[in-house]
Amino acid sequence: MRIDAEAYQRALGEELRKVRKRRGWTRKELNERLQSEISLQTLATYELGTRQCSVVRLVELCIAMEETPQDLLERVHRRVFTDEPGRVRVALAAVIGDDQPELQPLRRWCQDRLRQAGGAQADVQLDRQAIEWLAELCGMPVAELISRLDGLASGTNQPT
Repeated sequence: MRIDAEAYQRALGEELRKVRKRRGWTRKELNERLQSEISLQTLATYELGTRQCSVVRLVELCIAMEETPQDLLERVHRRVFTDEPGRVRVALAAVIGDDQPELQPLRRWCQDRLRQAGGAQADVQLDRQAIEWLAELCGMPVAELISRLDGLASGTNQPT
């Protein structure tokens, strides 16, 4: 199994941001609770996933936010590595950015889902029943919708 370091860093950053926002804290408020000095810019780059966070710093951030590091890392790991059997990954931003007219109903659903998540959720996994419903809504066979979603997730989707 290969590790996509960029995807892992992005997922870690999004999870850190979600935990901080659940606490209702700004970056400055989180910074005030940390044991060591860290710039607000550094915190921002951790949350954006553009800077790697050491294990010690990750633990410090988790302790400050009253989150166990193993729970946070489990969520990150699940997002990056787990495509549960029978479920299909939907890259929300990729669907929203696509212009295939057949996917318009799905695009609206993705926009709503991203809005509800506060823009922090990059993708979701849907079960077979949800995919069947979305395929019917889009007026296409399930296999075709799955193929298009896979293409959008990988950035190689070509309208058929």
